Amino acid sequence: MSIHSTALVSEDARIGEDCRIGPYAIVESGVVLGKGCQLAAHSILRSGAQLGAEVQVDSFCVIGGDPQSIGFDSATESRVVLGDRVILREGVTIHRPETAGGETVLGEACFLMAQSHVAHDCQVGAGVILANNVMLAGHVQVGERSVLGGGAGIHQHCRIGAFAMIAGNASITADVPPFVMAAERSEAHGLNLLGLRRGPFDATEIADIKRCYRAVFFAGGNLRKKAAEVSTAEDCGTTQAGQQFLQFFAEGKRGFIQSTGERDK
Repeated sequence: MSIHSTALVSEDARIGEDCRIGPYAIVESGVVLGKGCQLAAHSILRSGAQLGAEVQVDSFCVIGGDPQSIGFDSATESRVVLGDRVILREGVTIHRPETAGGETVLGEACFLMAQSHVAHDCQVGAGVILANNVMLAGHVQVGERSVLGGGAGIHQHCRIGAFAMIAGNASITADVPPFVMAAERSEAHGLNLLGLRRGPFDATEIADIKRCYRAVFFAGGNLRKKAAEVSTAEDCGTTQAGQQFLQFFAEGKRGFIQSTGERDK
């Protein structure tokens, strides 16, 4: 364990083996650091932050800050939980939940680039990448191994499905189904085929996802209703991945991104 002489570390913080805490870092009461964590100079971990093993926190990150919610009572006890091997680059901010006992969660092996922001009550799956300046509003859910391009903004309570791809500077105000590419103002731009091929999906699964996508998004209409109808078809949802795509439409409060028509064909 290595703690710089200028770092401020609370006596009741729990520091794992082989951790390194740099100059002027601040570790408040109740913080938990797993084995091998690295905190760079001027990083800040607020009370209740819990980091897994081998998490890297770069300079000027603030983890566990109060939610940006008018009327929030700072005496409320809630926490931020980061999985193993998460990487947070310069200036990342992650806020704790509004409600007592709540958790803002990042799964293992997430990579958050410089100045990205995760608001209160977000749930971010394993292996997610947020490029520079991505903004997640409160209560956003992001599925595993999704990639959000630089400057993308996600409206509160939106869901981003697993293996989705969000373009840089996109403005997303509706739910993005798994495996889909989204851009501009809540527009669907086909499937994230590169992500699927790099992921744990075989040719049969990818073909099924393609059939499901076409059946739901092409020709317009109520996407939730169409997904429910397609789920009973013999040629769609024949794999677990296809079923995951269709079942996504059964939930959510924000509606769904819309197809860009001919560009999807």
